[in-house]
Amino acid sequence: MAEIAVLGFGVVGSGVVEVLEKNSGMIARNAGQGVRVKYILDVRDFPGSPYESLLTKDFETILGDPDISVVAEVIGGVGVAREFTRRCLEAGKNVVTSNKELVATHGYELLKLAREKGVNYLFEASVGGGIPVIRPLAQCMAANIITEIYGILNGTTNYILSEMSKNGAGFSEALLDAQQKGYAEFDPTADIEGHDACRKICILSSLAFGRHIYPNQVPTEGITGVTTDDMHYASLLGYKIKLLGRARTIGDKVAAYIAPHLVGADHLLAGVEGVLNGVVVRGNAVGNVLFCGAGAGKMPTASAVVADIIDSVKHLYARKWISWDDGGEDLAADPMQLESAWYIRTNATREKVEREFGEVIIAGEAGSVIAFKTAVMSGKIVSDLLGRGIPALSLFRVLGDY
Repeated sequence: MAEIAVLGFGVVGSGVVEVLEKNSGMIARNAGQGVRVKYILDVRDFPGSPYESLLTKDFETILGDPDISVVAEVIGGVGVAREFTRRCLEAGKNVVTSNKELVATHGYELLKLAREKGVNYLFEASVGGGIPVIRPLAQCMAANIITEIYGILNGTTNYILSEMSKNGAGFSEALLDAQQKGYAEFDPTADIEGHDACRKICILSSLAFGRHIYPNQVPTEGITGVTTDDMHYASLLGYKIKLLGRARTIGDKVAAYIAPHLVGADHLLAGVEGVLNGVVVRGNAVGNVLFCGAGAGKMPTASAVVADIIDSVKHLYARKWISWDDGGEDLAADPMQLESAWYIRTNATREKVEREFGEVIIAGEAGSVIAFKTAVMSGKIVSDLLGRGIPALSLFRVLGDY
C-alpha cells in the first residue's frame, strides 16, 4: 500500500482525495498497489468533513514520515508551496502538482533537485487541467523536433470571448456572467490579463524546446481591449477572436508571447468554445497534433493530479525522464520578428491606411473608424507603419497567415 499526503484541501485538493477514494479499485490496478491518503495538510479546520481524521496543520509530521512516498502539492503560489516542494524532494519524496505558477517560475530548479535525489517531480495538471498534454509532449512526441506550440490555454478568457462572439455581450457583461457561473474568480486579473496563459506557455515551451522559458521573457497581453466591434469585424473577415499562447523557434531562439488572435472559422481551434482549452503542437515528423478538452475545474484537474500520483507510485524506484536545462537571456527572441497578417481597427482615413499599408482587406467602416486586414509582415514593420500617424484602436495578429 502506497501512502501519500495532500498539501492543500481547497478545490483541487478535495477533488484529489475524492477521486482517490471513488476510483480506488481502478487506481490500485493501474498503480500496481493500493494508494491511501494518510495526511491532508491545511491551515484551516473542516469540522464535519468525512476526511477530518486525516487533516493536519503540521508539515513536519508529513516530512518526517518515512511511509509517505508521494506528496501532492495543490496549495498554489510560489511561497510556501515552493518551500514545501523543495523540502519534500530533498527528503526523497516524489512530488506531483497542479501549481502552474511554481513550475513556470521554478521548474528548472525543482526538476534538477528531483533528478539529484532520484525522485519524480510531475506536473501534468499544471497545463490544460484534465487534458493530457505534458506526458504526450514528453513521451509520445519525443521523436519530433518541435517547431511551434500554440493554443487556447485559459478557459475563463475563452468563455468570455465565446459569449462576446455568440451572444454579442460586451466584455464587462461577459466577465460578470463568467463570475456568476463560477468560471472566473472574484479577482479575475490572472485570467483576463493573460498571466495564467503565460505560465502555461512557459511550461510547454520549456518542455518542448529543452530550456527554461521564464514568465518575464514572455510579452503578455490579455483580452480587456477586445470589443464587440472587433468581434463583428473579425466575423466579416471570416475569423473568430481567441486568446492564444504561442511559442515558435527562430533559429536557436524561442519567441513566446500571449495575445488575442484572429483565428480562421475553419481552423480546429475556432470550434473550441466556452471553458474548453485546445493546444496544437507542431512536430517536424508528425505535423500538427491537437489536444482538446476541459482545461480547468475541480475534477478534471484532480484527474490529472491523480494520474501523476499513479505514475509516481509505479516509478518509485525508477525516475520518469521529464526535465529541461536552465534558460537565459540568450534564449528569448522578440515575437515582433514573427511575420503574420494583422487585424487593425483605427480612426485614420482609408486613404492614409492604403497609402501606408498598401493593399489591405477592408472589414468595414463606421463613421471615422475603419477595420482592415494587412498583408503578411513582421510586427516591427507594423509598428513602424502605425507610427506614421495611424493610431491602432485594436491590433491583433491573424493566426496562420505567415
